[in-house]
Amino acid sequence: SLNDAIRTQNLRVAGHPRIEPKSDVAEDEFAFSAVFEVYPEIKLGDLAAVTITRPVAEVTPTDVDRTIEILRRQRTRYEPVTRPVQTGDRVLVDFTGTIDGTEFPGGQARDFAITQGEGKMLPEFESALSGMAAGEHKNFSLTFPADYHGKEVAGKHAEFALTVKSISEPHLPTIDAEFAKNFGIASGNLDELRAEIAANLGVELRRKIEGVLKDQVMKALQSTSELVVPKSLVELEAQSLRERVIAELKNRGAKTEELELSADAFRPQAEERVAFSLVLNEIVRQHQLQARPEQIRALVEEAAQSFEQPDAVIRWHYEQPDRLNEYEVRAVERNVIDWVLQRARVDDQPVAFAALMEPATS
Repeated sequence: SLNDAIRTQNLRVAGHPRIEPKSDVAEDEFAFSAVFEVYPEIKLGDLAAVTITRPVAEVTPTDVDRTIEILRRQRTRYEPVTRPVQTGDRVLVDFTGTIDGTEFPGGQARDFAITQGEGKMLPEFESALSGMAAGEHKNFSLTFPADYHGKEVAGKHAEFALTVKSISEPHLPTIDAEFAKNFGIASGNLDELRAEIAANLGVELRRKIEGVLKDQVMKALQSTSELVVPKSLVELEAQSLRERVIAELKNRGAKTEELELSADAFRPQAEERVAFSLVLNEIVRQHQLQARPEQIRALVEEAAQSFEQPDAVIRWHYEQPDRLNEYEVRAVERNVIDWVLQRARVDDQPVAFAALMEPATS
């Protein structure tokens, strides 16, 4: 059988074999040919000439203050007012836009909520809205920027009819014991809240630095290693990436049947991912960098700390071995990153937490 032949010759098959029956055989015989790719031989390169830039950052009290302010704004409540629109107000509006007298897609809305000054509307729109009162109507014009994301209206002049229906002003919560309790601090102690925020930011920081290093390590390994990437694996990965994007778009409510998403568009990324995976696996095999149980456990415990019942989350992960797969992969990647950093030149680059984390914390 094919499997016997593969085992006998000690072949590592990449992708799915293509089986082709042969016709020039006796009636009581069956013969076939199998066409398949095998995993390539990988020649690992010298990393001594590679420079890896490692960000060096720490969580400061200012970073904690900034996060608390973000949490405050997330808890903003709005109360109706009778005065004209000011910056920060949440305004409910109706509007209709036309170009050359004709309405255009996305140019009309009813009961549309705008936070004045947030910058999600064009400056001319917010300028027209500023100072209006509830029940007031206004006509104004604007020109869409030439680089506007809606290509059908980019660079064009439009007329708008705008009606303000209601105005509400923001009220931010006071930073007190009740505020801390709302974020899981049963005692209401603000120092405990700050300590928990600092710990969570520290986890985010480590993951960010790990991601920055992983990207550089991936490029370094690809540029210094020699291998021929099997096309069959690239095709499988490209298809997987395509399906993942389609699933994500569906979750966001997009009509994916109208999109022309070919696997070809994902092929360059797929080739990089496959090449990195092959090189990574070879390094792990040659240098015994497999994930250790204690490494996996540490990653699970770290992830569990962001939940109200960490012990229950840890138990849940260990109930089924496949729930640990993600953490095993991360542990292996950390081992490979450390292995590369020991052999490459490392340039430690001091950077502020906020600058490193943007746009996540902006």
